[in-house]
Amino acid sequence: MVQDRHNLVPVTLAVLMHVILFGSLFVVIDMGRRDHPAVPLAIKGTLVTDNAVVIPPKVEEPPPRPDTSEQERLAAEEQKRIDDARIEQERMAAEEQKRLDDARIEKERIERIRQQEAEQKRLAEEAERKRQADEQRRRQEAEAEQERKRVEAERRRQEEIERQRQENERLRREAESTARQAEIDAESERLAAVDAGELAAYRFALQQKVERNWVKPASSPPDLECEVRVQQLAGGEVVNVSILTCNGDAAVRRSIEAAINKASPLPTPRNPNLFDRNLRFTFRPEQ
Repeated sequence: MVQDRHNLVPVTLAVLMHVILFGSLFVVIDMGRRDHPAVPLAIKGTLVTDNAVVIPPKVEEPPPRPDTSEQERLAAEEQKRIDDARIEQERMAAEEQKRLDDARIEKERIERIRQQEAEQKRLAEEAERKRQADEQRRRQEAEAEQERKRVEAERRRQEEIERQRQENERLRREAESTARQAEIDAESERLAAVDAGELAAYRFALQQKVERNWVKPASSPPDLECEVRVQQLAGGEVVNVSILTCNGDAAVRRSIEAAINKASPLPTPRNPNLFDRNLRFTFRPEQ
């Protein structure tokens, strides 16, 4: 009985130590949860008892290995079937490729023959065209030479005809000149006198009409004299006015241009031979 009590003391101490240890562990875990994520802790404990007996763990026997020989045989047969099919497919592909290569080579050979024949035909046609072109060129050159000779002969004939005509005309004029010279001189003098009077009258009429339409500027000099060119139509209508020379300033020049445009249509001469589309006259207004 006393011996049993002595045996209970170590057991009781061991139990108390485990309780204290587990309590401390819970406190540490709770504090750790407040500051850090929970980390599982592995704790080994050893129960100290009197006369402790260590029991070895039970070792389980491995299950028996299944028999895979049939599966391996079937897998080997399937793999052989796949390999045979692949080899057959490769053989057929090689035969097809050889057929295609042979067909391509034959097609290329036929194409080379066709190109050679076409090139020979082209060369023959080109040679024939060149021969015909050379023949036509020689024929055209011969025809051109004949035409050149004909034109040259005709030119010389026409030159001779013209030379003879001019010679005849010269002789005729020489024959007539003596008889008509006096008459011509007299007629020229008469016409010159008539034209001089008509021309003076025409210029006077022109001067008068322009001066009537002229507004004299204050800057006009007393000896104003301006040479003017007027482009006009057949009826005297003014087309353009240009001041060639003038001893007046710009205002005077503009006033003369305005007067001529305002005087349009200008007077026309009684003798049409005196009309000039590009008329030049000197504007001298009376003071």
